[in-house]
Amino acid sequence: MATNPSTSRGTWNTKLGFILAAAGSAVGLGNIWRFPTETASNGGAAFLIVYLVCVLLIGLPVMIAELSIGRSSKKNPVGAFRALSNNKFFPLVGIWGVLCGVMILSFYTIIAGWTFSHVFVEIFTYTGMDGAASLLSDFGNGYVNAIFALLFMGLTITIIRGGVSDGIEKATKFMMPLLILILLIMTVFVLFQPGASEGLRVYLMPDFSMVTTDLVLAALGQAFFSLSLGMGALITYGSYLSKKENIVEAASYVTLADVGIAFLAGLLIMPTIFLAQAQGVQIYDADGSFLAGPALIFQILPQLFAQIGGILGLIIGVSFFFLLSLAALTSTISLLEVPTSYVIDEHGVSRKKAALYVGLFVLTISMVISFNTGLIDNIDYIFSVIGLPLGGLLICIFIGYFWKTQSAVDEMKNGFKDIRDSWFTALWSIFIKFICPIIIIIILAQTIFG
Repeated sequence: MATNPSTSRGTWNTKLGFILAAAGSAVGLGNIWRFPTETASNGGAAFLIVYLVCVLLIGLPVMIAELSIGRSSKKNPVGAFRALSNNKFFPLVGIWGVLCGVMILSFYTIIAGWTFSHVFVEIFTYTGMDGAASLLSDFGNGYVNAIFALLFMGLTITIIRGGVSDGIEKATKFMMPLLILILLIMTVFVLFQPGASEGLRVYLMPDFSMVTTDLVLAALGQAFFSLSLGMGALITYGSYLSKKENIVEAASYVTLADVGIAFLAGLLIMPTIFLAQAQGVQIYDADGSFLAGPALIFQILPQLFAQIGGILGLIIGVSFFFLLSLAALTSTISLLEVPTSYVIDEHGVSRKKAALYVGLFVLTISMVISFNTGLIDNIDYIFSVIGLPLGGLLICIFIGYFWKTQSAVDEMKNGFKDIRDSWFTALWSIFIKFICPIIIIIILAQTIFG
């Protein structure tokens, strides 16, 4: 039974609770709008196949590594490195992970607020309140950005203050099935609409002539980011994991859930894009590339919902942006939990106070960004595009050459008694010590110098 979150760190009540929470950490807005358009722009199913291989080659091994560090130490990222090694450098790696989480959350909350505000944009558009709809859809309005960021952060803080089992686990047990249900319902509806079959063809028919080095690197990057690796979220979540659980099995389930939801999102978004084209909405830019990211979500799709019109258009629009809000919330929960866990462990602050103090600190940064959204790209590049692979690389180096893979395997024996007799031990060790670091270095080099 989980302990009181106000007096201790807490634990997961069930394996399912952990899997849904960890999958929720990985599932975010990138799964909904980045993955489908990356797939469509890079050879359709060819990209999908390369992506799946990359998830298995780099994502799963690093996830297992993070969970092992977390459960062995029962600490946050900073305390975990300090507890498992006398090397004074690696606690700084933990601090870097916490900092990355804080800075990513500071702008992610604003983008999450945009998704939530568009639930009301759809309602106001339907009821003829065009002025209110225009106000809420103006991303240059700092006051609107700040208000919705405040609402989203308030909800996130409330969940984190509830603790591991009574807050995070209960929330994700409700939100993740609901997210999947909405995805399935919307996907089934869209697939039977005119023009959707073309999107399905683009998404699922491989064009292997487009498999290039750039495509492979794009798939590697998507695999790494989509699994929420490198910032200590999974170290933190692993620290709440019972010793009786099989880490390898749990990580495999989390990876499968993340990949499955990303694939489902593609089945929804790609046919929807071509459905929009069939309705006369422009889906390509001047260079002939798909309009992806925010342009896709906040321009193309609202035009489609307006074209459908009536109560049906309203239901689809509200459901879609509510879906995005759920996906965003499952990620903001894990982003806030990392620094909250750090404050609880390292400074002896109660969970309720730690969540509030850290949340308000992050919100202060969000308020500044709300009035200067041009900062988002710079913060994203430093702490997400560069920061997360760098964190993942250092985690591999730590396990491979300092804590040692054998120590990690000893931890994995709890819940997987025969692990040393399986093929997994030798293979995973090779990947963590050699293959994963090399691949991540290639990603970083291509990102910085490419």
